[in-house]
Amino acid sequence: MRDPIDAETIRHALHLGAGRPSPTELAEAAETLTGHIALLLTEVRETAQVSRPFCVGAADCAGRFHGIERHMNQGLGDGPLSAHVQVHLLARDCQWLLAHHTARVGW
Repeated sequence: MRDPIDAETIRHALHLGAGRPSPTELAEAAETLTGHIALLLTEVRETAQVSRPFCVGAADCAGRFHGIERHMNQGLGDGPLSAHVQVHLLARDCQWLLAHHTARVGW
């Protein structure tokens, strides 16, 4: 498994939509992204409770976190299009979390 905070994994997942990845490639990308999100979500959520520089208010943060959790639990769906969409959503969620995590820890 790659480093839990891995921007290259996000880039790779976002570029999967440009080609015709196999169902296995999509499943692997989704699994890796979900693992990254699980690691980042707790930390970013805790940080958001203390300081909200990236959310206008608590409701904005709570809504975003709820959406991310929903995407994590959704699965890839029944066909290639739904799998592409799901991997893209997971990549964007991971990207958002990583950006806010790194902004807070100063990476």
